[in-house]
Amino acid sequence: MTKSEIPVMPDFFDRYINLADNVFLIDALTQSASFESLIPAYKLEALGDRRYAPGKWMVTDILQHIIDNERIMTYRALRFARNDKTELPGYDEELFGQTANGSRRTVADLYEEYALVRQSSIALFKSFDNEMLLRTGICFHRTISVVALGFVLVGHAKHHVNIIRERYLPLLS
Repeated sequence: MTKSEIPVMPDFFDRYINLADNVFLIDALTQSASFESLIPAYKLEALGDRRYAPGKWMVTDILQHIIDNERIMTYRALRFARNDKTELPGYDEELFGQTANGSRRTVADLYEEYALVRQSSIALFKSFDNEMLLRTGICFHRTISVVALGFVLVGHAKHHVNIIRERYLPLLS
């Protein structure tokens, strides 16, 4: 299924979905399956612990956040694809960021983990048929389809890569 086949565009999540190209979901997931293809690791390593403003995350914290979010979204997608109608809560990304120790990890380690998590996500979404992709559930008080959650993965990562490019990479100048 493509982005244009999402039955109802969910508010809040639409900010991420709209960043994804209108291609088949598996293609979108595959095209963004490597951070290295988006931003070379040496650039992020050169940043070290720099932040563009006080209180903002380091790039390693951002990478860890993307990985954590991917795991949460695929969990939601699995529940909804299996027709689980239990409303799922949101999560506290600031708490996750404070306790994940992303700043203690290397860029290379996070790039490797992201690639593995994304491969797992691709395998999961490949296992869903169209009926499963169109199933919906409620998370964060919003109705969202399984296919929309897949495009959230793509757009969420792209959103944060854009922030890194726009706000962090200029610190290297």
